[in-house]
Amino acid sequence: MSTLLITHPACLDHVTPPGHPERPDRLRAVERALEAEKFQSLARVQAPLAPVDIVALCHPMDYIEEIRDATPREGLVRLDADTSMSSGSFEAALRAVGGGMHAIDEVFAKRASNAFVATRPPGHHAETARPMGFCFFDNAAIAARYAQKQYGIAHAAIIDFDVHHGNGSQEIFWSDKSVMYCSTHQMPLFPGTGAIDESGEHNTVVNAPLRPGDGGEAFRAAFENRILPRLADFRPELIVISAGFDAHVRDPLANINLEEADFVWATQKIMEIADRFADGRIVSMLEGGYDLQALGNSAAAHVLALMRG
Repeated sequence: MSTLLITHPACLDHVTPPGHPERPDRLRAVERALEAEKFQSLARVQAPLAPVDIVALCHPMDYIEEIRDATPREGLVRLDADTSMSSGSFEAALRAVGGGMHAIDEVFAKRASNAFVATRPPGHHAETARPMGFCFFDNAAIAARYAQKQYGIAHAAIIDFDVHHGNGSQEIFWSDKSVMYCSTHQMPLFPGTGAIDESGEHNTVVNAPLRPGDGGEAFRAAFENRILPRLADFRPELIVISAGFDAHVRDPLANINLEEADFVWATQKIMEIADRFADGRIVSMLEGGYDLQALGNSAAAHVLALMRG
């Protein structure tokens, strides 16, 4: 079994306004980085379109229809100050969800040891019935819920190392004791959630905020002291990673000073937990990362770690 890469060219057709950080070139940068010779053994497939009832595992049907109906025939329409749609956005969003769904199927069928879903738009800011922060549907949350529904697992975990807190994932699972949500993120920063005392109704939300200017040492300490022990106690049967690479020192939207080696270290630590409790099952889904060079290099380092390279 090998690591599986899931992507789709339709994700390039989600067009954002000129100068917007969440742009099609992000995906091109990741794809270019994964063309290197060391990724020759990476299995590659295209993301299917998610059926609407799969999206509805985490979002009400009337919300999904609102997003679909807001899709413009041409030009752009703004849903909020940060989040806009083009004619290709709805299909791209369904491919992003479908990529996660397909990744779950492949790792549970043991056709892949783990998977990286390189799609856009990202997902972790999308709440149950609200798009925000460049996100329409919460791809990682839906993947976790799909695994529970389809494969009957009792415990799933989402680990989010994007520099922005995944308010959507936290909100969706706030009162759900079967899914643990763990996040490192800069605070204060958009979206303003993720304080250390936000722990959910069943103490299954684990926030480990970082201060502006923090680097690898503080990031690793947050994992070692807060996230990894709680994960081990929870014993997840699947780990979904919200893999944002915008905590990189080069990223323009935040002030955390991580380097590729820090993402590799975090990936390996998550893999150790997955090997202990989840038969190695990890589905990693691209979230943020807005400096193209840092994004490409960091995603490549993350995927190489998943490949045990």
